[in-house]
Amino acid sequence: MIKLIIRRFIKNSEKVNDKEVRESYGILSGTLGIICNLFLFVLKLAIGLLINSIAVISDAFNNLSDMGTSVITIFGAKLSNRPPDKEHPHGHGRYEYIASLVVSFIIFAVGIELLRNSFNKIINPQEVVFQLTSMIILTSSVLVKVWMFSYNKYIGKAINSSIIRTTAFDSLNDVYATSAVIIGTIIGMFVSFPVDGIMGLGISGLIIYTGFNTAKDSVDLLLGALPDPELIERINTLVLGSKNIKGAHDLKIHDYGPGRISASIHAEVSDDANIVDIHSEIDKIELKVKEELGIEMVIHMDPVE
Repeated sequence: MIKLIIRRFIKNSEKVNDKEVRESYGILSGTLGIICNLFLFVLKLAIGLLINSIAVISDAFNNLSDMGTSVITIFGAKLSNRPPDKEHPHGHGRYEYIASLVVSFIIFAVGIELLRNSFNKIINPQEVVFQLTSMIILTSSVLVKVWMFSYNKYIGKAINSSIIRTTAFDSLNDVYATSAVIIGTIIGMFVSFPVDGIMGLGISGLIIYTGFNTAKDSVDLLLGALPDPELIERINTLVLGSKNIKGAHDLKIHDYGPGRISASIHAEVSDDANIVDIHSEIDKIELKVKEELGIEMVIHMDPVE
């Protein structure tokens, strides 16, 4: 379904390395998130007020807060696509990493709140009341969140977006949390101990762990983590694939955001080679790296005997 939506609303959707196309993907992801969470909020609030269920009403406002994540996704896509300026000559691509960090903080906060509520349920257990309407609503919510995880995961992988991948995990955490409520409610009908609180502790730990990991990944990108070994190997292969390049060293890769990676390397060439021919060959290598890897490459010639 998401592929059909992408083809319908994103022009030239196959050009995922194009900045405008990447922005369109981010806006689409955020817009779908707003629509889905708004639908769940209105549905749960209406049913919660109708059956006078504070649990369902609380879950409705949780979906309302999830809309904030979708709004951050849209802002992240827009801000990261701003062109370079005097203060930021390499562009604003790292806004996406900052937005991803903000979303990870939200995930972490949700995990802490669930941990607090779970402890409260264990210390002050309450009688479990099974309501068929509530179970149907919560199950529908799980299905919607599973779809949100699926399309965010697909888009995040397609355009290599850290914030959309983080948003996907946020939806998956909601699936875990709501599923725990459903399972805990059903089991609680047959046992006396607070199973929902115990399950909540486990789920909250998983959510906190997810928030920590996504925050760590975002911080690593902002600080400048070690480049992907596969990317290093591919660059070296393209450079050394030229017949007049004898060796290469001092490869440096700088990540200024998705689609905004620059690199430099020293290429060893014979000291008696024609400098004009070598320069032309190096220009072709730089162009090939740009076309195949999307990296702005600068190659420095080192003459060797």
